Amino acid sequence: MVGSKPLFLALAIVAATTIAGPPARGQCRLCDEPTTLPRAEGPSGGDVEVRVESSLNFDRLLIAGPGSGAATLRPNGSSGAEGSVSQLGPRATVGMVTVHGDPDRAVRADLPRRIELFAMNGAKLTLEDVTTDLPPNPRLDAAGNLTFRFGGRLVVSGDADGPYRGDLPITVEYP
Repeated sequence: MVGSKPLFLALAIVAATTIAGPPARGQCRLCDEPTTLPRAEGPSGGDVEVRVESSLNFDRLLIAGPGSGAATLRPNGSSGAEGSVSQLGPRATVGMVTVHGDPDRAVRADLPRRIELFAMNGAKLTLEDVTTDLPPNPRLDAAGNLTFRFGGRLVVSGDADGPYRGDLPITVEYP
């Protein structure tokens, strides 16, 4: 390809926040019928553990000419390129997160839709349209686990050569 140059992107987009649920309620020892059994209703109030299994990584982008372009990496692993970006590198990977908490509990996961990535020389790129493969009402399984993937659209303009990094805060909590 004439006039093309590789853009090396080693994106490490990982940052997880663990949020505890509401504090556990103690049983009433002064009630009419005291019991030593734990309450069956309501949340247990345990912590939610968030572990980033793999970072979102666009690997290398091949820039075919001047102007702007974008590379898309979807949660299912499919990818696309547009504008001056002609292709993604073969080692591009989606991000993957594992959540652990109370079995069969509903959770809420929040990720920003857009973040900025920076190179050591101060150059900046934008990751937008961050999406996940989470169902509309995510829930931990019987073992208290939930795994989801995320991806996004990386917008490139001008001479953006070099490695870029950014943090994508992920917040998971019991509703």
